[in-house]
Amino acid sequence: MSRFRVIPSAAPKLTREQMYKVLLAPVITEKSTMASEHNQVTFRIPLDADKRSVKQAVEGLFSVKVTAVNTIRSKGKTKRFKGRPGQRSDSKKAIVTLAEGSKIDVTTGI
Repeated sequence: MSRFRVIPSAAPKLTREQMYKVLLAPVITEKSTMASEHNQVTFRIPLDADKRSVKQAVEGLFSVKVTAVNTIRSKGKTKRFKGRPGQRSDSKKAIVTLAEGSKIDVTTGI
């Protein structure tokens, strides 16, 4: 009996509705704009989204070829809101690297 888990080679296909739930919004900052020069696009994603589903969603919605997906999970900070302590929510971003020749314009709608 093997102690290694068998990972299926093909992830289940996502419906178009599920693709929209995986990609919440594009991140438009100075840093993400500079990364777009290197064929990279940044999206805000749910905390439970994985790299495979992000890749499927980007390829399905934008009709491009994705070479890599990197995810970043940031813990929410404790900040003061109107003098009272509060907690910002946790967030997760995905930096998607596109194949050479592929391009996504996040300023236009899908």
